[in-house]
Amino acid sequence: MSENNNKRRTSISNAGSIEEIAEYWDNHSLTDHWDKTHDVDFEVRTPRRITLEPEVYTRLEEQAKTSGFPLATLANSWLKERLTGNKTA
Repeated sequence: MSENNNKRRTSISNAGSIEEIAEYWDNHSLTDHWDKTHDVDFEVRTPRRITLEPEVYTRLEEQAKTSGFPLATLANSWLKERLTGNKTA
């Protein structure tokens, strides 16, 4: 970790290592330092997921094992094929 990162991450605890930071926050509360905080905006990206019917998932899983492809690879390949009308691997 660079020296600049060390300086920025220790602004409240004045700690010199991750261990010292952990020890500090084990014994202190953020409410003790609320005046030193500021609002920030950030975005959280979560994985996109779909839910398959149990029977469909089981059949897909069996086909993936038989074909030797990871389940997600096989599912993506089949979906791309269906959506584009092209045959893929």
